[in-house]
Amino acid sequence: MKIVIIGTAFPYRGGIASFNERMAEELTAMKHDVVIYTFTLQYPSFLFPGKTQYSTDPQPENLKIIPLINSVNPFNWIKAGLKIRKEKPDIIISKFWIPFMGPSLGTVIRLAKSKKTKTISVLDNIIPHEKRIGDFFLAKYFVNTIDKFIAMSSSVKKDMEKFTDSKPVILIPHPIYDNYGKILDENVARRYLNIEEKGKYIMFFGFIRDYKGLDLLLKAMANEDIKKMGIKCIVAGEYYGNKEKYEKLIKDLNIGDSLILKTDFIPNEEVKYYFSAADLIVQPYKTATQSGISQLAYHFEKPMVVTNVGGLPEIVDNGQSGYVVEPDPEDISNAIIDFFKTGNENIFSEKVKEKKKEFSWYNFVIKMLGQ
Repeated sequence: MKIVIIGTAFPYRGGIASFNERMAEELTAMKHDVVIYTFTLQYPSFLFPGKTQYSTDPQPENLKIIPLINSVNPFNWIKAGLKIRKEKPDIIISKFWIPFMGPSLGTVIRLAKSKKTKTISVLDNIIPHEKRIGDFFLAKYFVNTIDKFIAMSSSVKKDMEKFTDSKPVILIPHPIYDNYGKILDENVARRYLNIEEKGKYIMFFGFIRDYKGLDLLLKAMANEDIKKMGIKCIVAGEYYGNKEKYEKLIKDLNIGDSLILKTDFIPNEEVKYYFSAADLIVQPYKTATQSGISQLAYHFEKPMVVTNVGGLPEIVDNGQSGYVVEPDPEDISNAIIDFFKTGNENIFSEKVKEKKKEFSWYNFVIKMLGQ
């Protein structure tokens, strides 16, 4: 089939770009004719919270990626939609993650599809973590042009009840991110990061936004038992919020010696070093739908601590592939201490290896297409 993916991809960076590119690879391997139409302008610079939107990684090989869509120019939406329509796609697939994209993606897809075109959206969120006036109407505009939705957590599937009761919403767990390289020897990874090879390491990974609860983890790191055990926390990811708030908290808690701060964007080729070096991945989120970080942890076969919010508990078997705790510093610290004190690393890692088989890209794509 002729399949068009509309959304973030190279030269842009981040999890959504990685998802679209990996999905395109799987569809291409299944002998579909696939093209990704990405943005010429994704976010105006004044709306983007990070340092840069652009990737420093090389362009993915064997993928057709064409910059086409300006997210804030309605004239461009018309031109882009009509261009894609001429290609007569059988299926148009789009990621949806923020209402801001509703008008551009919704308009392009409306104009691009014909009566024979099936439109599918893979939903990161339909209701955003950080809410703004008008979110519902922008998201609804997008929803009205899509035929079928893929929710990757039960919470997103339930949220869709506010937007439609007539269109199919299929629950398929987020597939593993297996496009960040192979698992490395722990000591090799730690030497690369210039950290002590025999240390005990937990890791917070990803963009630092308020809803992701890094402040809860920092407070957990102030636990005296964690300090006595010599556990260190790698914070790997760029600040997308109030950097000063976290710096003040670190100072007030006097935990600087327990932290390894790598607070720049982590390029794709370095992700394998961080995950291979860590013993335990901690996701202390205050709110969540699902998380690609969990699927990175599964790929690198690392146990997790996740909070009992959104879809996070759905993919971590408490006491087997990790811990499910309340979004509370004491609960988080107790799980970290238990992991290192009981020596559960090998047992948990084996369970993670078993669990990761459920999240293949092939299964995701087959279910998404309805085959």
